[in-house]
Amino acid sequence: MEDSLTKRERDIIIMRYGLRDGKCKTQREIAALLNISRSYVSRIEKKALKKLNKVLYSKSV
Repeated sequence: MEDSLTKRERDIIIMRYGLRDGKCKTQREIAALLNISRSYVSRIEKKALKKLNKVLYSKSV
């Protein structure tokens, strides 16, 4: 499942939902860490979640 995401997508999802350290970060915090805009973080997050949903759905059918 994880293989379907790019490194940047994976990093954003991990930071956004606190999957590594248990501390969720805002899109603004992630944008500052990665030196990109908040709106770009939002687009990447949305794309990554869509990919994950597609992978999960295809495995359950």
